[in-house]
Amino acid sequence: MYRRIADFQEDFRQENEGTVKVLRALTDASLAQRVSTEGRTLGRLAWHIVGSLREMPASAGLGTEGGETDAPVPTSAAEIVAGYERAAREAAGAVATKWSDAELDGEIPLYGETWKRGRVLSALIRHEAHHRGQMTVLMRQAGLQVPGVYGPSKDEWAAMGASPPEV
Repeated sequence: MYRRIADFQEDFRQENEGTVKVLRALTDASLAQRVSTEGRTLGRLAWHIVGSLREMPASAGLGTEGGETDAPVPTSAAEIVAGYERAAREAAGAVATKWSDAELDGEIPLYGETWKRGRVLSALIRHEAHHRGQMTVLMRQAGLQVPGVYGPSKDEWAAMGASPPEV
């Protein structure tokens, strides 16, 4: 749980950079990749991240626009990247201008529960990281190169002429 807006902003910026790297590795054709007939497509997962950056802050009273939350999944990977960058910018701006450090310990109603504002910010980041991880599995299945987020990926180790660490 966050207790300082500046701490959230720094973590959010770093997570956004990782997500943009992953989103930019998508192709239009890869958006249809799914793990099973019942599972979400890669495009749906990516668009869900975009929508969540709008929906969760709006539900928490930050007044961000709904926008992509209910919009159909784009068929263009570039459109998803643009939507993500816009939604992330708006979410970060709303947190910075509408909440203060002193308010982060305060409680708000959210999803039928009572959450501290600092918990909302933690959940926003964790939710994005969770779905980004799911996306990388589908990206491998689609034959895409997966960029590293918290360090080099298998693909990046190979590009550096090194063997990835044994796991």
